[in-house]
Parts: sequence; structure tokens; C-alpha cells
Amino acid sequence: MNFRLIFVMDVLDGVVVHAKQGKRDQYKPISLSSSIVSSSEPVHIIEELKPAEVYIADLNRLMNSGDNRAILKELRNRNKDLRIMLDYGVKGMKDLKEAVDTELADTFVLGTETTSMDLIEEASKSDTFYDKHVSVSVSVDLFNKEVLTSDKKMKNNPVQLIKTLNEYPIEDVIVLDLDRVGTKSGIDFDFLARAVAVSEHNILSGGGVRTHEDIAKMEKIGVKGALVATALHDGSIPVSALRKT
Repeated sequence: MNFRLIFVMDVLDGVVVHAKQGKRDQYKPISLSSSIVSSSEPVHIIEELKPAEVYIADLNRLMNSGDNRAILKELRNRNKDLRIMLDYGVKGMKDLKEAVDTELADTFVLGTETTSMDLIEEASKSDTFYDKHVSVSVSVDLFNKEVLTSDKKMKNNPVQLIKTLNEYPIEDVIVLDLDRVGTKSGIDFDFLARAVAVSEHNILSGGGVRTHEDIAKMEKIGVKGALVATALHDGSIPVSALRKT
């Protein structure tokens, strides 16, 4: 199966937390609810689970309350073969170049919550990243079926935005349904099918994954991967599914 199952770690104040519906003030250390890890330390969790690929959100950066750079750097240094996607709350090219130079990740995710269409255009077409073998992906962050953004250029129908992204040489488009994150409430397959139909990029899904049946259905409609945390931590999907086969 070529479907990418991408382990998610939301890092806040140095620990991995259980993210639920974007209510960041209510996030708790993941070890309090997980059946598969005994620690909330990012490095320990990666060494214990050994995923092939991980998506990390630096919540302090997203909330303008510092960063977790030291931990991210340690994680990178100790896991050279781990494929890392990172949402670092990037707001400008200076931010992005600094993160790239620090070699924090293989793919930097520009989320609509914090980025702008101008930055997506500039970053995706910059030569800076090709020399370092780093790619740029875009996360279309949705809340109540609308694009979560402060940029007027992206305040439109999410399917239209996904179609507009065809103009830019980005790696993947992540459809991140924040209403469903941490809830196991299921996937909006109809929306994902429409996203796949209009996108020239690989579509990845985030939020609401429950079981292998969800994964199989997403693969059938053309989705190329899913961001998963809760269904792994409660044992609904086995940890072995994260690892290279």
C-alpha cells in the first residue's frame, strides 16, 4: 500500500499534547490519555513508536508564545531517517529561511491559519529550498467548513482555494479539518473527493480518522495519505501501520 500514514505530534511547551478541535487551552499531555506511550516527551515517543513519517505542529509558534526549536533540533539529529513535516507557524520568508537553515524538517508546512497566499507563492518558487532538498506543502485549515485564515486572498470556497494552489509548485495539500481533530468523528469523504478532483497535488487528510476502513476508503477516492494521532493512541489503528514495511 502506497498510502502514507503520518503520525502527528502537537508540541506545546516541550511536550506532546492531545489536540482536540483546535481548543488549545484545553490540551493535555498525551501520556494522560494514550494507551501506547508512557511519556509525553517528543524524542522519547519517536524512539518508542519508530514511525516512518511524522507531522509536527509547534503550537507555541502558532500561538506566538515561544518555540520548541531545541527539541525539534534534537529530534532531527537523533532520527536522520525519519521523514519530518513541520508546521512552524511561518509568517514570512525570513522565518522560513531560518527554519530551513536550521534543518528542522524535510517538508515545511504553510498553514492557512498563519500564512498568506503571497508567502505560498514566494516560498514555493524560491530556489533556497531545492539546494537543501527541502519541500514546501500547504495545509488548508478548515473550521466550520470555512478556510481558517486572516488573508483576504484565501477567504473563499475551500475547494476553489485547493484548485488555486495548482498554480504553485508545492509538495502536498493537506486538508486539515480542525473540527474533527482528536474526535474520531469520521471523515468528510465527499469533500475529500472534490478536493482530489480539482487538485494537481497529492491530497492528504487530517482530522477524524477512526479505523483502517476509513483509510481504505480514502485511498479508494484518491487521497494519498492521512495525519493520524488519536486512533493510534487508543489502539484503533496498530502502531505497526506507522512503520516502513
